[in-house]
Amino acid sequence: MPLALLALAIGAFGIGTTEFVIMGLLPEVAGDFGVSIPAAGLLVTGYALGVVIGAPLMTVLGTKVPRKRMLMLLMGLFIAGNLLSAVAPTFAVMLIGRVVASLAHGAFFGIGSVVAAELVAPEKKAGAIAMMFTGLTVANVVGVPLGTLIGQNIGWRVTFGIVAALGVVGLAGIAKLVPEMPRPQGVHLRHELAAFKNAQVLLAMAMTVLGFGGVFAAITYIAPMMTHIAGFTDGSVTWLLVLFGLGMVGGNLIGGKFADRALMPMLYVSLGGLAVVLALFTLTAHNKIAAAVTIALIGALGFATVPPLQKRVLDQAHGAPTLASAVNIGAFNLGNALSAWLGGIVIAAGFGYTAPNWVGAALAAAALVLAVLSAALERRDGTGSAVVAAATPTAQRTPVHH
Repeated sequence: MPLALLALAIGAFGIGTTEFVIMGLLPEVAGDFGVSIPAAGLLVTGYALGVVIGAPLMTVLGTKVPRKRMLMLLMGLFIAGNLLSAVAPTFAVMLIGRVVASLAHGAFFGIGSVVAAELVAPEKKAGAIAMMFTGLTVANVVGVPLGTLIGQNIGWRVTFGIVAALGVVGLAGIAKLVPEMPRPQGVHLRHELAAFKNAQVLLAMAMTVLGFGGVFAAITYIAPMMTHIAGFTDGSVTWLLVLFGLGMVGGNLIGGKFADRALMPMLYVSLGGLAVVLALFTLTAHNKIAAAVTIALIGALGFATVPPLQKRVLDQAHGAPTLASAVNIGAFNLGNALSAWLGGIVIAAGFGYTAPNWVGAALAAAALVLAVLSAALERRDGTGSAVVAAATPTAQRTPVHH
Protein backbone atom coordinates (compact mmCIF):
# COMPACT_ATOMS: atom_id res chain seq x y z
CA MET A 1 0.00 0.00 0.00
CA PRO A 2 1.41 3.43 -0.96
CA LEU A 3 2.61 5.79 1.78
CA ALA A 4 0.10 8.38 0.54
CA LEU A 5 -2.61 6.29 2.21
CA LEU A 6 -0.92 6.97 5.57
CA ALA A 7 -1.29 10.71 5.04
CA LEU A 8 -4.98 10.25 4.22
CA ALA A 9 -5.40 8.04 7.30
CA ILE A 10 -3.83 10.74 9.54
CA GLY A 11 -6.31 13.29 8.19
CA ALA A 12 -9.11 10.79 8.79
CA PHE A 13 -7.86 10.25 12.36
CA GLY A 14 -8.11 13.97 13.12
CA ILE A 15 -11.58 14.23 11.58
CA GLY A 16 -12.82 11.15 13.46
CA THR A 17 -11.47 12.50 16.74
CA THR A 18 -13.13 15.92 16.42
CA GLU A 19 -16.46 14.39 15.36
CA PHE A 20 -16.84 12.06 18.35
CA VAL A 21 -14.75 13.60 21.17
CA ILE A 22 -17.36 16.32 21.78
CA MET A 23 -19.79 13.68 23.12
CA GLY A 24 -17.53 13.03 26.10
CA LEU A 25 -16.87 16.74 26.74
CA LEU A 26 -20.42 18.15 26.62
CA PRO A 27 -20.66 18.71 30.43
CA GLU A 28 -17.36 20.65 30.48
CA VAL A 29 -18.27 22.78 27.45
CA ALA A 30 -21.80 23.41 28.76
CA GLY A 31 -20.41 24.41 32.17
CA ASP A 32 -17.86 26.82 30.70
CA PHE A 33 -20.39 28.60 28.50
CA GLY A 34 -23.26 28.43 31.00
CA VAL A 35 -25.63 26.54 28.70
CA SER A 36 -27.68 23.38 29.31
CA ILE A 37 -26.54 19.91 28.20
CA PRO A 38 -29.30 19.72 25.52
CA ALA A 39 -28.18 23.13 24.20
CA ALA A 40 -24.57 21.92 24.15
CA GLY A 41 -25.84 18.93 22.16
CA LEU A 42 -26.23 21.35 19.24
CA LEU A 43 -22.45 21.01 18.85
CA VAL A 44 -23.08 17.37 17.85
CA THR A 45 -26.17 18.04 15.72
CA GLY A 46 -24.59 21.07 14.06
CA TYR A 47 -21.54 19.03 13.09
CA ALA A 48 -23.62 16.18 11.60
CA LEU A 49 -25.79 18.57 9.59
CA GLY A 50 -22.67 20.44 8.47
CA VAL A 51 -21.31 17.17 7.05
CA VAL A 52 -24.57 16.45 5.20
CA ILE A 53 -24.62 19.95 3.66
CA GLY A 54 -20.85 20.39 3.29
CA ALA A 55 -20.19 17.09 1.50
CA PRO A 56 -21.89 18.01 -1.81
CA LEU A 57 -21.19 21.77 -1.45
CA MET A 58 -17.40 21.46 -0.98
CA THR A 59 -17.15 18.72 -3.61
CA VAL A 60 -18.97 20.86 -6.18
CA LEU A 61 -16.65 23.78 -5.37
CA GLY A 62 -13.72 21.41 -5.83
CA THR A 63 -14.70 20.07 -9.27
CA LYS A 64 -12.35 22.58 -10.91
CA VAL A 65 -9.45 21.98 -8.50
CA PRO A 66 -6.92 19.12 -8.74
CA ARG A 67 -7.70 16.50 -6.10
CA LYS A 68 -4.46 16.84 -4.11
CA ARG A 69 -4.87 20.61 -3.82
CA MET A 70 -8.52 20.18 -2.80
CA LEU A 71 -7.56 17.71 -0.05
CA MET A 72 -5.03 20.26 1.26
CA LEU A 73 -7.63 23.05 1.21
CA LEU A 74 -10.08 20.83 3.09
CA MET A 75 -7.49 20.08 5.78
CA GLY A 76 -6.88 23.82 6.05
CA LEU A 77 -10.60 24.35 6.66
CA PHE A 78 -10.56 21.57 9.26
CA ILE A 79 -7.61 23.20 11.09
CA ALA A 80 -9.32 26.62 11.06
CA GLY A 81 -12.58 25.21 12.45
CA ASN A 82 -10.87 23.39 15.33
CA LEU A 83 -8.69 26.39 16.19
CA LEU A 84 -11.84 28.55 16.28
CA SER A 85 -13.46 26.01 18.64
CA ALA A 86 -10.35 26.00 20.85
CA VAL A 87 -10.34 29.78 21.35
CA ALA A 88 -14.11 30.46 21.10
CA PRO A 89 -15.12 33.28 23.48
CA THR A 90 -18.83 32.39 23.28
CA PHE A 91 -20.97 29.30 22.64
CA ALA A 92 -22.14 30.73 19.30
CA VAL A 93 -18.53 31.05 18.10
CA MET A 94 -17.82 27.48 19.25
CA LEU A 95 -20.82 26.28 17.21
CA ILE A 96 -19.53 28.17 14.16
CA GLY A 97 -16.12 26.51 14.63
CA ARG A 98 -17.78 23.08 14.74
CA VAL A 99 -19.71 23.76 11.53
CA VAL A 100 -16.59 25.12 9.75
CA ALA A 101 -14.66 21.94 10.67
CA SER A 102 -17.58 19.73 9.58
CA LEU A 103 -17.68 21.27 6.09
CA ALA A 104 -14.37 19.52 5.34
CA HIS A 105 -15.51 16.10 6.59
CA GLY A 106 -17.65 14.68 3.78
CA ALA A 107 -15.61 16.05 0.89
CA PHE A 108 -12.33 14.86 2.50
CA PHE A 109 -13.57 11.27 2.78
CA GLY A 110 -15.34 11.45 -0.58
CA ILE A 111 -12.37 12.80 -2.55
CA GLY A 112 -9.97 10.77 -0.37
CA SER A 113 -11.82 7.55 -1.30
CA VAL A 114 -11.41 8.33 -5.00
CA VAL A 115 -7.72 9.18 -4.55
CA ALA A 116 -7.09 6.05 -2.44
CA ALA A 117 -8.75 3.87 -5.09
CA GLU A 118 -6.64 5.47 -7.83
CA LEU A 119 -3.37 4.78 -6.00
CA VAL A 120 -3.68 0.98 -6.28
CA ALA A 121 -4.52 -1.82 -8.70
CA PRO A 122 -8.25 -2.56 -9.35
CA GLU A 123 -8.32 -5.66 -7.15
CA LYS A 124 -7.04 -3.65 -4.15
CA LYS A 125 -9.40 -0.65 -4.32
CA ALA A 126 -11.66 -1.55 -1.37
CA GLY A 127 -8.59 -2.39 0.73
CA ALA A 128 -7.11 1.04 -0.05
CA ILE A 129 -10.37 2.76 0.93
CA ALA A 130 -10.43 0.71 4.15
CA MET A 131 -6.85 1.79 4.89
CA MET A 132 -7.88 5.45 4.76
CA PHE A 133 -10.96 4.77 6.93
CA THR A 134 -8.70 3.02 9.45
CA GLY A 135 -7.76 6.53 10.59
CA LEU A 136 -11.42 7.16 11.45
CA THR A 137 -11.82 3.87 13.31
CA VAL A 138 -8.52 4.20 15.24
CA ALA A 139 -9.71 7.66 16.30
CA ASN A 140 -12.46 5.95 18.28
CA VAL A 141 -9.96 3.67 20.03
CA VAL A 142 -7.19 6.21 20.73
CA GLY A 143 -8.16 9.76 19.80
CA VAL A 144 -11.58 10.00 21.42
CA PRO A 145 -10.74 8.42 24.83
CA LEU A 146 -7.44 10.34 25.01
CA GLY A 147 -9.10 13.59 23.92
CA THR A 148 -11.84 13.09 26.50
CA LEU A 149 -9.26 12.40 29.24
CA ILE A 150 -7.26 15.52 28.32
CA GLY A 151 -10.42 17.62 28.07
CA GLN A 152 -11.71 16.50 31.46
CA ASN A 153 -8.37 16.94 33.28
CA ILE A 154 -6.59 19.81 31.51
CA GLY A 155 -9.36 21.55 29.59
CA TRP A 156 -11.52 20.93 26.53
CA ARG A 157 -9.84 23.81 24.70
CA VAL A 158 -6.54 21.90 24.86
CA THR A 159 -8.25 18.91 23.20
CA PHE A 160 -9.39 21.00 20.24
CA GLY A 161 -5.95 22.61 19.99
CA ILE A 162 -4.36 19.15 19.75
CA VAL A 163 -6.92 18.11 17.10
CA ALA A 164 -5.99 21.22 15.07
CA ALA A 165 -2.31 20.19 15.37
CA LEU A 166 -3.24 16.72 14.04
CA GLY A 167 -4.77 18.51 11.07
CA VAL A 168 -1.45 20.26 10.45
CA VAL A 169 0.35 16.87 10.43
CA GLY A 170 -2.26 15.50 8.00
CA LEU A 171 -1.91 18.54 5.75
CA ALA A 172 1.89 18.19 5.67
CA GLY A 173 1.57 14.47 4.90
CA ILE A 174 -0.79 15.08 2.00
CA ALA A 175 1.49 17.81 0.63
CA LYS A 176 4.51 15.50 0.83
CA LEU A 177 3.17 12.03 0.03
CA VAL A 178 0.05 12.28 -2.16
CA PRO A 179 1.04 12.44 -5.85
CA GLU A 180 -0.21 15.20 -8.10
CA MET A 181 -3.44 14.06 -9.75
CA PRO A 182 -4.74 16.33 -12.48
CA ARG A 183 -8.47 16.94 -12.49
CA PRO A 184 -10.06 14.30 -14.77
CA GLN A 185 -10.62 15.83 -18.16
CA GLY A 186 -14.16 16.17 -19.39
CA VAL A 187 -15.69 15.71 -15.92
CA HIS A 188 -18.06 18.55 -15.11
CA LEU A 189 -20.71 19.12 -12.48
CA ARG A 190 -23.35 17.94 -14.95
CA HIS A 191 -21.56 14.58 -15.27
CA GLU A 192 -21.17 14.30 -11.48
CA LEU A 193 -24.90 14.97 -10.96
CA ALA A 194 -25.79 12.41 -13.63
CA ALA A 195 -24.57 9.64 -11.31
CA PHE A 196 -27.64 10.25 -9.14
CA LYS A 197 -29.88 9.10 -11.98
CA ASN A 198 -28.42 5.62 -11.47
CA ALA A 199 -30.78 3.60 -9.24
CA GLN A 200 -27.83 1.52 -7.99
CA VAL A 201 -26.06 4.62 -6.66
CA LEU A 202 -29.21 5.71 -4.83
CA LEU A 203 -29.76 2.20 -3.45
CA ALA A 204 -26.17 2.07 -2.14
CA MET A 205 -26.67 5.43 -0.41
CA ALA A 206 -29.96 4.27 1.12
CA MET A 207 -28.14 1.17 2.41
CA THR A 208 -25.56 3.51 3.96
CA VAL A 209 -28.21 5.60 5.75
CA LEU A 210 -30.10 2.57 7.08
CA GLY A 211 -27.15 0.25 7.81
CA PHE A 212 -25.03 2.77 9.63
CA GLY A 213 -28.14 4.25 11.20
CA GLY A 214 -28.65 0.83 12.79
CA VAL A 215 -25.28 1.14 14.53
CA PHE A 216 -25.86 4.63 15.92
CA ALA A 217 -29.41 3.94 17.08
CA ALA A 218 -27.79 1.81 19.80
CA ILE A 219 -24.46 3.60 20.32
CA THR A 220 -25.94 7.10 20.73
CA TYR A 221 -27.68 5.92 23.92
CA ILE A 222 -24.93 3.59 25.09
CA ALA A 223 -24.16 5.58 28.27
CA PRO A 224 -27.66 5.49 29.86
CA MET A 225 -28.20 1.94 28.57
CA MET A 226 -25.00 0.60 30.15
CA THR A 227 -25.28 2.52 33.45
CA HIS A 228 -29.01 2.01 34.05
CA ILE A 229 -29.52 -1.47 32.53
CA ALA A 230 -26.16 -3.31 32.62
CA GLY A 231 -25.03 -1.71 35.90
CA PHE A 232 -21.72 -0.23 34.72
CA THR A 233 -20.30 2.86 36.44
CA ASP A 234 -20.13 6.16 34.55
CA GLY A 235 -16.35 5.79 34.25
CA SER A 236 -16.70 2.43 32.48
CA VAL A 237 -18.50 3.96 29.49
CA THR A 238 -15.19 5.29 28.06
CA TRP A 239 -13.73 1.78 27.98
CA LEU A 240 -16.92 0.33 26.48
CA LEU A 241 -16.52 2.89 23.69
CA VAL A 242 -12.90 1.74 23.27
CA LEU A 243 -14.27 -1.81 22.76
CA PHE A 244 -16.68 -0.41 20.19
CA GLY A 245 -13.76 1.34 18.49
CA LEU A 246 -11.66 -1.85 18.44
CA GLY A 247 -14.57 -3.64 16.81
CA MET A 248 -14.76 -0.84 14.23
CA VAL A 249 -11.05 -1.20 13.37
CA GLY A 250 -11.33 -4.97 12.87
CA GLY A 251 -14.60 -4.78 10.97
CA ASN A 252 -13.30 -2.04 8.67
CA LEU A 253 -10.19 -4.03 7.71
CA ILE A 254 -12.14 -7.28 7.22
CA GLY A 255 -14.78 -5.45 5.19
CA GLY A 256 -12.10 -3.95 2.96
CA LYS A 257 -10.39 -7.30 2.41
CA PHE A 258 -13.50 -9.28 1.53
CA ALA A 259 -15.23 -6.50 -0.42
CA ASP A 260 -12.46 -6.79 -3.02
CA ARG A 261 -13.26 -10.51 -3.37
CA ALA A 262 -17.06 -10.69 -3.00
CA LEU A 263 -18.65 -7.30 -2.42
CA MET A 264 -22.36 -8.18 -2.25
CA PRO A 265 -21.94 -11.36 -0.14
CA MET A 266 -19.88 -9.25 2.28
CA LEU A 267 -22.79 -6.80 2.55
CA TYR A 268 -25.32 -9.61 3.10
CA VAL A 269 -23.25 -11.11 5.94
CA SER A 270 -22.43 -7.80 7.66
CA LEU A 271 -25.92 -6.27 7.42
CA GLY A 272 -27.67 -9.53 8.35
CA GLY A 273 -25.31 -10.10 11.27
CA LEU A 274 -25.75 -6.49 12.41
CA ALA A 275 -29.56 -6.83 12.46
CA VAL A 276 -29.34 -10.03 14.54
CA VAL A 277 -26.78 -8.65 17.02
CA LEU A 278 -28.73 -5.41 17.54
CA ALA A 279 -31.89 -7.40 18.23
CA LEU A 280 -29.99 -9.59 20.73
CA PHE A 281 -28.59 -6.45 22.42
CA THR A 282 -32.00 -5.91 24.04
CA LEU A 283 -31.26 -9.12 26.01
CA THR A 284 -27.46 -8.96 26.38
CA ALA A 285 -27.66 -5.36 27.71
CA HIS A 286 -28.74 -6.86 31.06
CA ASN A 287 -25.38 -8.64 31.56
CA LYS A 288 -22.04 -6.81 31.80
CA ILE A 289 -19.87 -9.34 29.94
CA ALA A 290 -22.49 -10.09 27.26
CA ALA A 291 -23.09 -6.36 26.77
CA ALA A 292 -19.36 -5.65 26.32
CA VAL A 293 -19.02 -8.43 23.72
CA THR A 294 -22.13 -7.21 21.90
CA ILE A 295 -20.81 -3.62 21.74
CA ALA A 296 -17.59 -4.85 20.09
CA LEU A 297 -19.62 -6.92 17.60
CA ILE A 298 -21.82 -3.94 16.71
CA GLY A 299 -18.68 -1.92 15.95
CA ALA A 300 -17.20 -4.76 13.86
CA LEU A 301 -20.33 -5.59 11.84
CA GLY A 302 -21.28 -1.92 11.43
CA PHE A 303 -17.91 -0.87 10.04
CA ALA A 304 -17.55 -4.02 7.93
CA THR A 305 -20.22 -2.39 5.74
CA VAL A 306 -18.24 0.85 5.16
CA PRO A 307 -15.61 -0.18 2.55
CA PRO A 308 -18.07 -2.29 0.48
CA LEU A 309 -20.72 0.45 0.51
CA GLN A 310 -18.20 3.16 -0.40
CA LYS A 311 -16.73 0.96 -3.16
CA ARG A 312 -20.24 0.13 -4.40
CA VAL A 313 -20.92 3.84 -4.88
CA LEU A 314 -17.55 4.36 -6.61
CA ASP A 315 -18.19 1.38 -8.92
CA GLN A 316 -21.72 2.39 -9.85
CA ALA A 317 -20.80 6.06 -10.35
CA HIS A 318 -17.54 5.18 -12.13
CA GLY A 319 -17.90 7.90 -14.78
CA ALA A 320 -18.01 10.68 -12.18
CA PRO A 321 -17.46 9.24 -8.71
CA THR A 322 -16.29 12.22 -6.65
CA LEU A 323 -19.62 13.88 -5.80
CA ALA A 324 -21.40 10.55 -5.26
CA SER A 325 -18.58 9.39 -2.98
CA ALA A 326 -18.78 12.58 -0.89
CA VAL A 327 -22.58 12.49 -0.69
CA ASN A 328 -22.33 8.89 0.55
CA ILE A 329 -20.20 10.16 3.47
CA GLY A 330 -23.01 12.63 4.16
CA ALA A 331 -25.37 9.63 4.09
CA PHE A 332 -23.45 8.05 7.01
CA ASN A 333 -24.06 11.21 9.05
CA LEU A 334 -27.68 11.39 7.93
CA GLY A 335 -28.03 7.84 9.26
CA ASN A 336 -26.47 8.96 12.56
CA ALA A 337 -28.89 11.89 12.91
CA LEU A 338 -31.95 9.85 11.85
CA SER A 339 -31.25 6.93 14.18
CA ALA A 340 -30.43 9.18 17.16
CA TRP A 341 -33.76 10.94 16.63
CA LEU A 342 -35.72 7.68 16.30
CA GLY A 343 -33.95 6.20 19.32
CA GLY A 344 -34.87 9.28 21.35
CA ILE A 345 -38.52 8.94 20.31
CA VAL A 346 -38.83 5.34 21.56
CA ILE A 347 -37.11 6.21 24.85
CA ALA A 348 -39.36 9.25 25.33
CA ALA A 349 -42.40 7.04 24.58
CA GLY A 350 -41.55 4.97 27.64
CA PHE A 351 -40.17 1.83 25.99
CA GLY A 352 -36.93 1.97 27.99
CA TYR A 353 -33.23 2.46 27.29
CA THR A 354 -32.90 -0.80 25.32
CA ALA A 355 -35.66 0.17 22.84
CA PRO A 356 -33.24 1.93 20.43
CA ASN A 357 -31.69 -1.50 19.78
CA TRP A 358 -34.94 -2.65 18.15
CA VAL A 359 -34.90 0.53 16.04
CA GLY A 360 -31.32 -0.29 15.00
CA ALA A 361 -32.18 -3.91 14.18
CA ALA A 362 -35.10 -2.77 11.99
CA LEU A 363 -32.90 -0.24 10.15
CA ALA A 364 -30.15 -2.83 9.50
CA ALA A 365 -32.74 -5.37 8.30
CA ALA A 366 -34.17 -2.76 5.92
CA ALA A 367 -30.65 -2.14 4.56
CA LEU A 368 -30.26 -5.89 3.98
CA VAL A 369 -33.52 -5.94 1.99
CA LEU A 370 -32.20 -3.09 -0.17
CA ALA A 371 -28.93 -4.98 -0.74
CA VAL A 372 -30.84 -8.04 -1.99
CA LEU A 373 -33.02 -5.80 -4.20
CA SER A 374 -29.93 -4.05 -5.58
CA ALA A 375 -28.29 -7.36 -6.53
CA ALA A 376 -31.54 -8.61 -8.13
CA LEU A 377 -31.79 -5.44 -10.25
CA GLU A 378 -28.14 -5.79 -11.24
CA ARG A 379 -28.69 -9.39 -12.40
CA ARG A 380 -31.80 -8.34 -14.32
CA ASP A 381 -29.97 -5.52 -16.06
CA GLY A 382 -26.90 -7.69 -16.67
CA THR A 383 -24.52 -5.08 -15.22
CA GLY A 384 -21.99 -7.00 -13.21
CA SER A 385 -18.70 -5.89 -11.76
CA ALA A 386 -16.93 -6.96 -14.94
CA VAL A 387 -18.76 -4.22 -16.82
CA VAL A 388 -17.73 -1.70 -14.19
CA ALA A 389 -14.11 -2.84 -14.33
CA ALA A 390 -14.09 -2.53 -18.11
CA ALA A 391 -15.50 0.97 -17.82
CA THR A 392 -12.92 2.11 -15.28
CA PRO A 393 -10.43 4.49 -16.91
CA THR A 394 -6.95 3.05 -17.44
CA ALA A 395 -5.43 5.88 -15.42
CA GLN A 396 -7.43 4.77 -12.42
CA ARG A 397 -6.00 1.27 -12.62
CA THR A 398 -2.36 2.27 -12.62
CA PRO A 399 -0.81 2.01 -9.17
CA VAL A 400 1.44 4.89 -8.14
CA HIS A 401 4.69 3.89 -6.44
CA HIS A 402 6.88 5.99 -4.15
